[in-house]
Amino acid sequence: MTNVNGFQSYFQFNQVDWATMWQATFETVWLSAMSVILVAVLGFLLGLMLYQTGQSQRPMSRLLNGIVALCVNVFRSIPFIILIVLLIPLTKGIMGTMIGPKAAIPALIISAAPFYARLVELAFHEVDGGVLEATRSMGASKWQLVWQVLLPESLPALVSGLTVTAISLIGYTAMAGVIGAGGLGNLAYQDGFQANQNTITLVATVIILIIVFICQKTGDLVVKRIDHR
Repeated sequence: MTNVNGFQSYFQFNQVDWATMWQATFETVWLSAMSVILVAVLGFLLGLMLYQTGQSQRPMSRLLNGIVALCVNVFRSIPFIILIVLLIPLTKGIMGTMIGPKAAIPALIISAAPFYARLVELAFHEVDGGVLEATRSMGASKWQLVWQVLLPESLPALVSGLTVTAISLIGYTAMAGVIGAGGLGNLAYQDGFQANQNTITLVATVIILIIVFICQKTGDLVVKRIDHR
């Protein structure tokens, strides 16, 4: 009985403004979804560029590969909370503001796209070389090779990698909230931690976990559906 009373005194659910909580949830979902879409496109293009230039023996291609690989390695190595601060001038110039959900988008893309690019490159390298050679021997062009062989064969790995990236992005949105990007992270920090309202922090954390579980389950189902190996 004492433990129950202690729990009730620590977590008081009447502290929660549910309208504000659902608004913060919508901001987190919107920010995560937009970031995942943009990261998927940019990460795929970067990964394809790394793969194609890495296969080439031309000096310019090798130079381009080295430059892109360096940029990818640098930006995926910078801790997100530091990166978002470093990008404040760029964010203000592009978005016109440093506060709110859309202000976090440049940092989210720049931090996650290089990570996904490496996963894309790895997925392409795992495609059976014999299949690629057989397609080349039939006179397929470079783009036919990409869209008709490379992409279909690596699709399960690409979706699996995007799922991992999306989960990381959800965590990044929570960190971005600490410096005013809105969403559940901002609510948990300002209205929960700083105001000493532990219930708000708990509820925001549980909702973030639910979003992560839904994202993971959706990714697993998609991979299972498209993987015919």
